[in-house]
Amino acid sequence: MDFIELLKVILLGIVEGITEWLPVSSTGHMYLIDEFIPLNMSEAFKEMFFVVIQLGAIFAVILAFFKQLCPVGIKDKKLTLEKDVCCMWLKVVVACIPTAVLGFLLDDFLEEHLYNGVVIAIMLIVYGVAFIAVEIWNKKRTPRINSIAEITFQTAILFGLFQSLAMIPGTSRSGATIVGALLIGVSRTTAAEFSFFLAIPTMFGASLLKAVKFLVEGNELIFSEISALIVGMAVAFVVSLAVIKFLMSFVKKHDFKIFGWYRIALGAVVLAVFFLL
Repeated sequence: MDFIELLKVILLGIVEGITEWLPVSSTGHMYLIDEFIPLNMSEAFKEMFFVVIQLGAIFAVILAFFKQLCPVGIKDKKLTLEKDVCCMWLKVVVACIPTAVLGFLLDDFLEEHLYNGVVIAIMLIVYGVAFIAVEIWNKKRTPRINSIAEITFQTAILFGLFQSLAMIPGTSRSGATIVGALLIGVSRTTAAEFSFFLAIPTMFGASLLKAVKFLVEGNELIFSEISALIVGMAVAFVVSLAVIKFLMSFVKKHDFKIFGWYRIALGAVVLAVFFLL
């Protein structure tokens, strides 16, 4: 991997670390960057890379929320299972079911038909409008769910259904789950946290699926590609730590309308570029 390709990978890692947690679509941003500053690597590898690089961001959320995520505690010098944490993980697993099933069935179709700049731009705009509309509608409502402990298994399934909408590129996994959560009365902070936790098994599963598919189709990883994956994940990990801290502070004082306006503006620019140039 030469120096220029290394800079591209670092740029993609930075973009992934920022956009994985902000509701603006990480995959959409990476595909858009590759439209204009393409990696000089095979299409099969890039398809896998744009998913697996997200593991760096996932490791960051595990580190940032380790105490809330670890189901094992120590009491009287003995290891104990934290029932509340175990229950939370069960809810996360339940919420992952819709995306796991639909992802397995539709992955190839979505890759073939929907992974392009126009679809990404349209979905950026659609969910940008949705964010603004939901926040305006939600302004005078009082959340009925203010902690992850208050999330029921029924609510977890709804989270999962909203998350499955993010299989369309440009939607944003966190964006879809947060918009859905606000609609059903979940507070912004709780919606953001559960969206973070839901990303862990979702992205591990998606990465495993992409990696297995890459190898089963007869592809082999060469040294430059392995280096790209390592560098991309490392950069995404470091950037994600800062972004997670920022977002959790941001949602305590602000709504998500600014992200809606950003999505609309970016989507409009991308459409203009594709149709006018």
